Amino acid sequence: MSIATEGPVRDRLTELTEIKALAAGGPDDQATARQHAKGKLTARERVGLLLDEGSFQEIEALRRHRATGFGLETKRPYTDGVITGWGTVHGRTVFVYAHDFRIFGGALGEAHAAKIHKVMDLALAAGAPLVSLNDGAGARIQEGVTALAGYGGIFQRNTKASGVIPQISVMLGPCAGGAAYSPALTDFVFMVRETSQMFITGPDVVKAVTGEEITQNGLGGADVHATVSGVAAFAYDDEAACLEDVRYLLSLLPSNNRETAPRHPSQDPARRPTESLREIVPANTNQAYDIRAVIEEIVDDGEYFEIQPGWATNVVCALVRLDGHVTGVVANQPSAFAGVLDIHASEKAARFVQFCDAFCIPLVTLVDVPGFLPGVDQEHGGIIRHGAKLLYAYCNATVPRVQLILRKAYGGAYIVMDSRSIGADVSLAWPSNEIAVMGAEGAANVIFRREIAAADDPDAVRARKIKEYQSELMHPYYAAERGLVDDVIDPAETRSALIGALAMLRSKYADIPARKHGNPPV
Repeated sequence: MSIATEGPVRDRLTELTEIKALAAGGPDDQATARQHAKGKLTARERVGLLLDEGSFQEIEALRRHRATGFGLETKRPYTDGVITGWGTVHGRTVFVYAHDFRIFGGALGEAHAAKIHKVMDLALAAGAPLVSLNDGAGARIQEGVTALAGYGGIFQRNTKASGVIPQISVMLGPCAGGAAYSPALTDFVFMVRETSQMFITGPDVVKAVTGEEITQNGLGGADVHATVSGVAAFAYDDEAACLEDVRYLLSLLPSNNRETAPRHPSQDPARRPTESLREIVPANTNQAYDIRAVIEEIVDDGEYFEIQPGWATNVVCALVRLDGHVTGVVANQPSAFAGVLDIHASEKAARFVQFCDAFCIPLVTLVDVPGFLPGVDQEHGGIIRHGAKLLYAYCNATVPRVQLILRKAYGGAYIVMDSRSIGADVSLAWPSNEIAVMGAEGAANVIFRREIAAADDPDAVRARKIKEYQSELMHPYYAAERGLVDDVIDPAETRSALIGALAMLRSKYADIPARKHGNPPV
């Protein structure tokens, strides 16, 4: 449309209304229909689902690119393919940008990147979470290196904001090449099945280089990243369910690292007995159970939000509320690989601990661990280095930390799961706890190897020595007698004991060594 340069204010306002309507409407109805035909919402529809109704304040809706060549000078749509601004989620300010796939396939150019840079800078300055709704074809090829530089600016800002404001990436379409690194730098990645994919090199390149044939979803779909690679924290069947959970996650998080997460007063009594815990966890240390049942019994109203539920399932990480206060829970999962720690479980728990520490979220660690997973693959894969990530994360954390030993806690895994020796503020245990270098049978075989081998009845001697080791070193009060456990409690007192310990620690202050930053194992 032509732009008026003269005329009364009323005419200018009419023109402004027309321009803004053009910007809000997008390219044309056919483009919107094509988006819907793929099972995808438009960028503005997504923003509408994410934010509280009527709260969105858009910025730079009238931005247009200034590139020339390859026909770009004749195609200069408003917004340049990305919607940016802020609004509220449950009444709290949240910044957002959303790629509009209908315009240049959501590809990033100079003006597009500048809009994203601005909203990221505003989010950091305001101290509010940033949510990116990703549905783009990567760098705008026609703009060359300026598009690539735009991604560099995004990556730099992702890193600067890390640990300062929550950053959430929602994958609602393709994300290939260098573009995939921005989500990887954020705190949480949400994906939608069938319509969202992430990969560095696509199926065609993979086939050309390796000869392997694979689909886009098989290479980088939601379930692949939620269960195999660990890149995605969550996977959903549709966009509405995905965005509803983004809203829920935001309700559990502080706006920035200088605030605490919002407290929601609970009708669930803080001193409610948890008598069912006496039955949920079997006395037999070799018998499996689902640690989620323990978490449900402990937390407010049985509600918890599990992070990365499909990846590294031998450890459970969840955000919960205890007496209305948001708390992070890290727990061994005996129903998956007996709850051992391996490479992936160590990485998953370490990143969650770091996130909670960065955003002042207290930590409760539920321990029932037989040790680290043995095996050539684990050793050659760097279990020492990866296990050290979890150790470093706990040792470095200054938030309130409470450890609860439910049953077995063996070897180095006991130390790594936030033991008193690495800085847990309070360590509690149930009467069923067994803390030792290793299980009684293995320990007896090592300590009394010669005596057992020389006996006329090795089995009888072994059984006797196992009982001897258990009675001397593995009884539930051994660690308490030495101050490594603060109290042995009735499982029915678990909820009240955890809430009491966290209440005592709420004003915890920890001195941090003077340093630029540590050098954690990566």
